[in-house]
Order: sequence, then structure tokens, then C-alpha cells
Amino acid sequence: MPHKKSDKNLSAVAKAVIVAGWLAEKKAKDILALDVASINPVCEAMVVASAVSLRQAKALADHVLERCGEEGFSYLGMEGYRHGQWVLLDLNDVMVHIFQEDLRPFYNIEGLWSEGKRISLPPAPAKAPATPEPDPSDA
Repeated sequence: MPHKKSDKNLSAVAKAVIVAGWLAEKKAKDILALDVASINPVCEAMVVASAVSLRQAKALADHVLERCGEEGFSYLGMEGYRHGQWVLLDLNDVMVHIFQEDLRPFYNIEGLWSEGKRISLPPAPAKAPATPEPDPSDA
């Protein structure tokens, strides 16, 4: 019998790093992860990211939920998906906040939880340089 995937053996910090990577895969902007275990009774870590549009906010949330299903990560609920201005995903020990980039400063989640310890994330993948179109006059 194959072993069912689960997040039971992962720390909240490790899970937050993985989720941040999933957001980076879909080009989320300004991804931040915080260890809030010592100051938050609801969750142990938070991941905050920005989306450039309603469509991207929904795509980011959909992608995280799809990957949670594939990896057997806990998922308790979601709020804000319909309007997409602030989508909150409750992954049990990790909360994921996806904001429209112009609203993120207004809610200032980073400031509210500034006592949390910043979790180091791998650098975002470098963008491939644009390939210039061949100049027809060079032919």
C-alpha cells in the first residue's frame, strides 16, 4: 500500500517555505514568511504575497490549494476568494495572505506581526533575459 502524503512531519516553518515556493512558481510578488508561533495562538507561521490582479490572486490561491491536495497538506478554509482583494488560506499551522498589491500596505500584516521572526526564503528564480528579435536588415 503506498504511503499517503502528509504535512504531519513538517514544521510550520518548513511548510511556510514550501508554500512560499508555490507562490513564487506563479509569479507572486513580495513574498514574505514569518514565524509567529511565540506570539500568535492561531497559527505558527504566516506567508504574505502580493498579486497584480484579481485573476492572479485567484490563480495563486487555486495553485496553493491544488499543491496542498497533491502533497497532503492540511487545509481548513479560505476567505475572500470571490472578491480577490485579500485572500486568506488557512493551512492549519500556516496562514497564507494573498493581497492585491495596492491594498497590502493598507492592511499592513507585516507591521501587525512585526514581532514575528522573518523566515529565510530562497531567492526568486532569475528571469530569463529577453531574446531580441532578429533584425531583417541583417539578412
